[in-house]
Amino acid sequence: MEQLEFFEIPSPCIGVCEANARGYCKGCFRSREERFNWQTYSDPQKREVIRLCQMRRQRAVLAMLEARKKAEMERNE
Repeated sequence: MEQLEFFEIPSPCIGVCEANARGYCKGCFRSREERFNWQTYSDPQKREVIRLCQMRRQRAVLAMLEARKKAEMERNE
């Protein structure tokens, strides 16, 4: 059974709107296609994009933390 949606799913945009090296927005982590097509997506598609953005953000944070750790270890050598 499909869940009824009473509220529009808001865009994950936070107003940063700058692409990283992989082409994802540095603010919301959506791809170019996901940003351009957001208004045409169904609610299940929007939820999937948000799920993907959360995964991308987690990977980016982990990569940043690993880079900081590596830099600190190099300084301490």
